[in-house]
Amino acid sequence: MARKRSKNSRLIRLGALAFGVVLFAWLWREVGGASSPTGQAARVVVPKGASLRVAADSLAAHDVIGSTRVFRLYARLTGAETDIKPGTYQFDAGAGYGDVLEALVTGRGLMATVVIPEGFDLRDITPTLAKALRVPEDSVQAAVTDSAWQRELDIPVPSLEGYLFPATYSFPEGTTAREAVSAMIERLLDVWKPEWDDRLKAMGISRHDALAMASIVEKEARKAEERPLISAVYWNRVKKRMLLQADPTVQYALPRHVGRVLYKDLEVDSKYNTYKYAGLPPGPIASPGEASIAAALAPADVPYLFFVARADGSHQFTETFAQHTQAIAQIRTVRRTGSAKPATPSR
Repeated sequence: MARKRSKNSRLIRLGALAFGVVLFAWLWREVGGASSPTGQAARVVVPKGASLRVAADSLAAHDVIGSTRVFRLYARLTGAETDIKPGTYQFDAGAGYGDVLEALVTGRGLMATVVIPEGFDLRDITPTLAKALRVPEDSVQAAVTDSAWQRELDIPVPSLEGYLFPATYSFPEGTTAREAVSAMIERLLDVWKPEWDDRLKAMGISRHDALAMASIVEKEARKAEERPLISAVYWNRVKKRMLLQADPTVQYALPRHVGRVLYKDLEVDSKYNTYKYAGLPPGPIASPGEASIAAALAPADVPYLFFVARADGSHQFTETFAQHTQAIAQIRTVRRTGSAKPATPSR
């Protein structure tokens, strides 16, 4: 009987030892790091004010850690439970609990998040990108005048204006200005649809022409549904060899941003001044979004040649100069009197 108890005791000890070895191996793998199931880097957002529990849940959801409980226990034991920094992180495949926690505490691995709104031009993008990447503006300026990209994209002007797609980007720590600019151009190429190339052929224009028009549409449109109408007005003017007379191109030609174009501004001597030079400007005047590019390539089938802005940001579209003049007068009357009567130009 004693031998049987002794044998059972040895089996229990061996079982406990085996369990301990397995547990230790598992903990070592979890804390020290192992291959990720996907084999890919994971991007995890830790919101401002998030608790360790919230951060751990997000890490587990992205397969960065295997157990939220063990991770939180590890953080508690190391005294780092309340010291995590918010932000967007990128973790390498196989990152261990130690590395992950160190990153959250020190901010190592934080991604630089930068938002480029639709309609931003390089004068807006350059300082925004430089600040996000923590690099000199000169390095961004050098990247956006990269001649290699200009040759590859067949850009006939000395900058990448209009080719940096507006979107929200998250760049890993240490990303250079050139790498960021390349990513923004690649985003444009990813967004560009094959059918748009068919439209270029049908319209007899280049992608550069389309982006130039799209950038004007982007700057003019305040109502999404008006983009094709604005595009139609300007393409109709191009076909008739009329001056585009687009205020945003004058604003771009000026050495500084202005909120409103004055009569004196119309005298600026620049190929981008479409009050002086016929046809499209030499290139885009801003970064157009997908909807404006689509509108530039699919203008509405309307005969309009003029439009004027109403107080609410919408536009009154007209076919003749006489109608346009009347629309302006009526809109001014509405602004002055506060009347909501719509403009109804005669034909």
